Amino acid sequence: MFSKLKSVFNITHLEHSIIAVGIQLILWPFLGLLSAGVVACAVFLGREVSQHEYKLIQELGGRHKLNWYSGLIHKWAVDSVLDVVMPALACLVVYTAASLLI
Repeated sequence: MFSKLKSVFNITHLEHSIIAVGIQLILWPFLGLLSAGVVACAVFLGREVSQHEYKLIQELGGRHKLNWYSGLIHKWAVDSVLDVVMPALACLVVYTAASLLI
């Protein structure tokens, strides 16, 4: 069971979570903790969507064959989903912990 989990999780999920929390903490004084977490998550969502768009452009041979939503619905593997979900969970943990402590 744990070997399957190990093959799903990789170091980029941890790196993305640390970066997202860093962004959240830097923006906290300006936007508030919740909004800063949303911005941090949006950065990683945008990154993943653009990576999927570039993969589709290479496969299809040009941008003219893509719809505006193609990067959102095509080429999402478990690793790609976790690259967005793990930073979101990390930001949620920071927000929840701060809400309970403040």
